[in-house]
Amino acid sequence: MAWQRRINGALARYTGFHIERVGKVEQRAPQPRKRAETPFRPPADPGTDRLLTAPVFVISPVRSGSTLLRAMLNAHPDLHAPHELHVRRLTVEFGTSLAEKAMEALGHNRADLEHLLWDRVLHRELVRSGKTYVVDKTPANAFAHERIAACWPDARFVFLLRHPASIAASWHEASPDKRTPEEAALDALRYMKAVERARKALPGLTVRYEELTADPETTCRRICEFLHLEWAPQMLRYGTPDVVSKGLGDWKDKIRSGTVQPGRDLPTEEEVPESLRSMCRTWEYLP
Repeated sequence: MAWQRRINGALARYTGFHIERVGKVEQRAPQPRKRAETPFRPPADPGTDRLLTAPVFVISPVRSGSTLLRAMLNAHPDLHAPHELHVRRLTVEFGTSLAEKAMEALGHNRADLEHLLWDRVLHRELVRSGKTYVVDKTPANAFAHERIAACWPDARFVFLLRHPASIAASWHEASPDKRTPEEAALDALRYMKAVERARKALPGLTVRYEELTADPETTCRRICEFLHLEWAPQMLRYGTPDVVSKGLGDWKDKIRSGTVQPGRDLPTEEEVPESLRSMCRTWEYLP
């Protein structure tokens, strides 16, 4: 408008400033705040804070035969091994500061409450099964082995290894449109390194996929002995409909048939990617 231009001109002459209309301010989406890590610790009162007794965790990389082992363990009359539960991804948040202060007054931080939740979820599964011990074989647990050991101080650990190059090949074959062979090797290597860190930090029994498929009875007997359980021959007749599902890859037909078939031939030294050679030597697949 004319009067606005006259005022703006006068303002510029006398002050050296003029007024301009500000354009529409771009609205930026709020950035999510990173969740602060809460220190975790063992239960203050294990007898009250934990319902589970001596849970079993299979610590393994992806595509290492953990689904096959889970099916065999689940066939034992004392072991309940459900599908991967990912309980460590269950989190607790305080809706208000008053709720946080109330829990602090009871002696709980957020990690304590999450541990109570994890324990309750697994315990519910165990009670519904009517068995004695629960088994969790989620591969990502390898990245949280310290916290799992703190949550359940009486936990038992079974470490399942497989030839690193076989793991990488199977990981690529599971989703060839998502990962090249090289990308699959590097991604699977993250899990292998996490498993190796867990093996160094925690007591437990190490078994190999190649041993499990070549001599399943001997391997399962070793596991039963480690867990202080009687040997159960039905572990070798483990086929159940609930474990036959999409995405089981190498182990789908083995689980459907209920009999352990030999694993794939081991790769030659020349077939091992350079990125996996160090891990192959650590796990004694290469000299």
